[in-house]
Amino acid sequence: MRAYTTAHLKVDLPQGHPFPLYKYQGVAEALKELLPVLPAPEVPREALHLAHRPEYVERLFTEGLSRQESLRLGLPFSPSLLRRALFAAGGTLAAARDALELGLGLNLSGGTHHAYPDRAEGYSLFNDVAVAVAWLRREGFRGRVLVVDLDAHQGNGTAVFFQKDPTVFTLSLHGERNYPLRKERSDLDVGLPDGVGDEAYLYALDEALEIAQAFRPELVFYNAGVDVLKGDRFGRLGLSLEGVRKRDERVFRMVKALGVPLVVVMGGGYNRDPRLTVEAHAGTYRLALSSLA
Repeated sequence: MRAYTTAHLKVDLPQGHPFPLYKYQGVAEALKELLPVLPAPEVPREALHLAHRPEYVERLFTEGLSRQESLRLGLPFSPSLLRRALFAAGGTLAAARDALELGLGLNLSGGTHHAYPDRAEGYSLFNDVAVAVAWLRREGFRGRVLVVDLDAHQGNGTAVFFQKDPTVFTLSLHGERNYPLRKERSDLDVGLPDGVGDEAYLYALDEALEIAQAFRPELVFYNAGVDVLKGDRFGRLGLSLEGVRKRDERVFRMVKALGVPLVVVMGGGYNRDPRLTVEAHAGTYRLALSSLA
């Protein structure tokens, strides 16, 4: 078993920018005693073309993004940002291959679920899960795929990627009034009120997972964002650290009962206490290892 990281890649950001680069190094450090943590490989450009509009991909490599597009992304475009996105998507693809081979794949990055086929949004240049699924299909995997997105924000880009694909079921459990203001249509969307706590969240999750597992997936991607924690700068939900652990337990229990491979990607986490963000993310990966490895 191994995990992939983009912690070694730097990004040019303005001083004080809220993007939490610190957490990638922190989670990698927290897990390195448990398993090898390897630099993520770069995603093949051909894989990007299979998922995203080729003209969008090529424009990123030639012109980059306009100022308006960078504002929608929430990050200033730079060669270092593009490079990091390539390796984050490559980490998810490598983790997906690991999952098919070993039963579990771990990317300590990724979960960039706001990227659309033809545009960037919400800290997301490429939709790493969509890219991984497209490449697995290219390699011959024909099984049904379940995307369990438990980031605090709806996986709007992921929903659009798979709306016309009956072999992929998208589940998004998210803050109803949070970003993105305009929601897309997943196969199952569960919108939650601001400040929802452990009990109500887990009740909603139990119902959603019961519906999702009836799809009988043969591969599961789990976007394990921890911006659901109380005190997150952008999440607006109210889970405790124990609530996040119980959330993860439910997902891993379902996967184990189904007997299918699982890919875990990091998703969002922007807590006002950086240590809590790292602890919550690391706890998800530790629990995945103890439950499924």
